[in-house]
Amino acid sequence: MSNPNKDVIDVLNDLIEYSKDGEKGFKASADDVKNPSLKAFFVQRAGECANAAAELQSEVRRLGGDPETTTSISGDLHRGWVNLKSMVTGKDEEAVLNEVERGEDHALKAYKEAREKLVKLGRMASDSSYALVEKQLQGVQRNHDQVKALRNAARTQS
Repeated sequence: MSNPNKDVIDVLNDLIEYSKDGEKGFKASADDVKNPSLKAFFVQRAGECANAAAELQSEVRRLGGDPETTTSISGDLHRGWVNLKSMVTGKDEEAVLNEVERGEDHALKAYKEAREKLVKLGRMASDSSYALVEKQLQGVQRNHDQVKALRNAARTQS
């Protein structure tokens, strides 16, 4: 018996991977910087990504699906690149923030695409899956803007 929510579940599972990628990426970034306030920001963001993944997982379960529990292959590659680059650049704050911003760009794009897919599947604002994605998209946008501001600040100091 196939699940009528399969397409919605697929969309949400993709976002779970992105959230898990973000969590790992922010944890790695926290390890890479010495600045205590930046470290705290990255740790807080890692926690928010973990919460986002948990919310998406419970929505997938509510829809009768099997929630994703791992990171994506592209996320693992991106993180590997971040680590390699930070070793070369000596973990300079601006370089780490550039990479974090790139990760947030990917997440923002993924959330916008997910929202479009849900609309195509007939999910609207009243739908709980759509409402969750919309809420998390706002958070990703906020974080993206915050990271960009931090990166710009780091750039003026160097």
